[in-house]
Amino acid sequence: MTVASEQTITFDNVSKFYGEILGVNRVNLAIPPGITSLVGPNGAGKTTLMNLMTGLLRPTRGRLSVLGIPTDQPEQLFRKVGYCSQFDSFPRGLTGREFIKSFLMVSGFAGKEADELTTEALERVDLVAAANRRIGAYSKGMRQRVRLAQSIAHQPSVLILDEPLNGLDPVVRAETIALFRQLAAEGLHLIISSHILHEVDMMSDRVVLLNNGYVVAEGAIHGVRDEMDVEHPMQVLIRCDQPSLLAARMFRDDNVVEARLHDDRRGLFVKTRNPDRFYLLLNEVVAQGEIEVESIAPVDDDLSAVYDYLIGAQ
Repeated sequence: MTVASEQTITFDNVSKFYGEILGVNRVNLAIPPGITSLVGPNGAGKTTLMNLMTGLLRPTRGRLSVLGIPTDQPEQLFRKVGYCSQFDSFPRGLTGREFIKSFLMVSGFAGKEADELTTEALERVDLVAAANRRIGAYSKGMRQRVRLAQSIAHQPSVLILDEPLNGLDPVVRAETIALFRQLAAEGLHLIISSHILHEVDMMSDRVVLLNNGYVVAEGAIHGVRDEMDVEHPMQVLIRCDQPSLLAARMFRDDNVVEARLHDDRRGLFVKTRNPDRFYLLLNEVVAQGEIEVESIAPVDDDLSAVYDYLIGAQ
């Protein structure tokens, strides 16, 4: 085992097939510490790569190790790896504190140490005040944060996060990205999948671009988003309590090219040429307290258009 392998997540010609269906093919990567984002549409292979790194899937061929640990050694691997999946399901009746502590106890922690690690994880995601409430009463954003707290509770060296920003309001999104940057500064590996390309650009040290199970590019993509903005406006669906009022506020920004109500009148589609300016404006609106924003999500059709642009640029 080399020093380099102990500091990287290494894919050596890794392929994964589901019967005759391709998951990923001939992946060669050496992922160092910091934030690495996996970018691609549904079916590109992002979740397959993540499940291979956690040992939940075994490669059909090739070799894979995480900080020098082969992924077929689960007991060693899970001491080093934290995983936050995109699936929003929990054991019934548990509080946030019980959810995290039970995970720690199954992982071999007990007593005072488990209590201390639970509290520390809740503090890092700002959920201490809600720790003793049942998760069933949490908002979507709170459920996302308690899953994140569980993934970091055992103080892993690698965090694998599948769409971790989904369902978070603008303020909590910014706080979560700041937490990711802090963890990266502490020397952790963070592997993050995201559909929100301007956030990928903002928080990532590197990007792995996937298409149909193949890695088509990796490295920095700074500047690509800025080149796309005029010809490929980003479209976002905002769920809120007053979409008509929000539309009026959004149209004050020259970079907003379209704002239309969702059919259920509980959401607003917004197209913007300047994602950074759009999120700043949205943060200002939320801070005024007049409009309550429940969630923000990119719209798949525009993601596909942006992704097509990125593939064409390679």
